[in-house]
Amino acid sequence: MDGSRNGDGSRKDDGGRKSDGWSPGRWWRGRPLRHRWWIAVGTCLAVGVFGVGGLLAVDAIRIEQAPCDDKPTDTTTSDYTLDFTVPNGMMPDPQFNGQKAQLSVHRVAPEYAHGRCAQTPARAAVLIHGRSVPGRPVFDLKGKDQNNNKLSVQEGLARAGVDTFVPDLLGYGQSTRFPHGLDDPHNASRPAFNAGSTTCAFPTGCDRTHNAQIFPLDQQRTKLGTNPLAGKMFAHSSDVRFATIDTWVRDIRQVIDDAIAKAKPTNGKVTLVGYSLGGPRVGRTLYAANPNPLLPDSANWIGKVDRAVFMASLFGLPTEEVTPAGGFVSFPLTVGDRATMTSMPLANGPGTNEQSCSGRVAPGSQDELWKELMKGDGAGKDWGGDDPHHPAGLNRSPTFSTYGWNTAVAGQVTVPTLILHGFGDGTAPVANSTAIYNALPAATKNKVVVQVTCASHVFMWEGCSGDRCNAPSPSTVYGQQPGTPWAGPHGTVTAALSEWITNGTFNGAASGKFTVDGSGVVH
Repeated sequence: MDGSRNGDGSRKDDGGRKSDGWSPGRWWRGRPLRHRWWIAVGTCLAVGVFGVGGLLAVDAIRIEQAPCDDKPTDTTTSDYTLDFTVPNGMMPDPQFNGQKAQLSVHRVAPEYAHGRCAQTPARAAVLIHGRSVPGRPVFDLKGKDQNNNKLSVQEGLARAGVDTFVPDLLGYGQSTRFPHGLDDPHNASRPAFNAGSTTCAFPTGCDRTHNAQIFPLDQQRTKLGTNPLAGKMFAHSSDVRFATIDTWVRDIRQVIDDAIAKAKPTNGKVTLVGYSLGGPRVGRTLYAANPNPLLPDSANWIGKVDRAVFMASLFGLPTEEVTPAGGFVSFPLTVGDRATMTSMPLANGPGTNEQSCSGRVAPGSQDELWKELMKGDGAGKDWGGDDPHHPAGLNRSPTFSTYGWNTAVAGQVTVPTLILHGFGDGTAPVANSTAIYNALPAATKNKVVVQVTCASHVFMWEGCSGDRCNAPSPSTVYGQQPGTPWAGPHGTVTAALSEWITNGTFNGAASGKFTVDGSGVVH
């Protein structure tokens, strides 16, 4: 028997006492020389500065993990630009080929006072605006509803841990509009050609439009006659539509890459959200068979998108650009005054009249919208009105051709998809949402359509007031604390986006058709 061991096999220490094989001396001698040196120095410093209690502090620092936050403690906002060069052939007017341009991006990000916990995923979303209102007012409108809830979609998403990126697409807001494009008031529309002919009664020329509702004629006289044109009409410096849908698909691709680089989402992807005309822009971005040679590798960008959302989307357009019988619009610029831009019409759909939808227009929201439009428009704030000394301001937006989002395109969408629409949408009929849902591949197990009562085309700004906002017991308002009154459609939109981006579900379901009633309850 080994005389240095006890009967049970354990070693005896130097004093003959039983040992389990570990001793401070053996541990110390087993450390590399450099480790022993640093431990000795640290111990001496701790004892010298704090006494023996310093050793306890050193040990606490060694074993205690740094604090972190699993939920955002605040939000942070930033605005920046992305530079690019217009590819040859990307815009209808070749004079813009090769020109330097910028996209303005408005970012609202979650902030974690102690850093985001490692187990809390980072998520990002790119939100695309519609036809006439640029990104920031659409998704980050300031102000509050009747119940003191913030109207901003971006703010709500950031509070839920989603980093959001909202570009002004080319021709909108603070993005490039070009001196001979939308910065030139001469590029607004002139009167129509004589009825039934191509002759013009005006020496400066006439115009045509393929959609008089959204691209009206004669705006040089009716909107710009006093400011800045001083009673004159002018020839255009550009005689074609400003953009195509593919023009803006290029923009979206650039913002997707930028958002991934800045937000560093855990899964390396973003959720893509399209509102109104943003729907066709997003749908076209997700179209793997896009034949445009200037936009190759569609699958590459589709692979960077984890989910999609279509809000109040247009639908049922040609797959590719088709020239109308009378030709496309012959001017690049259209303008809207305050009354046009801030009206919030509510169609007379089932249960969606003003009487039954009390509080739909949040107090001050129209004023805030106009303030944001003028703040971001630049030249437009000095146009319009009847007083040459006091311009009333006009919102500028581009003309374009519309295509790329229909049943055929939706049928090949591969990402999980949420569709949100208001029953009272007087711009894009609520039937569009059902059509999109039905057109998505039948095998898709992750698709949801949600139709909201008392919601119009601008439901991301709409509130609720009165007894109708209180959900009848035992029902609860979707996405809100139990017992709280419905914030209105804007609350449903933000809650639905938060859940979809975070979990890929709505009200806990990965697929299905739902309605939200006038009290905010899901059915």
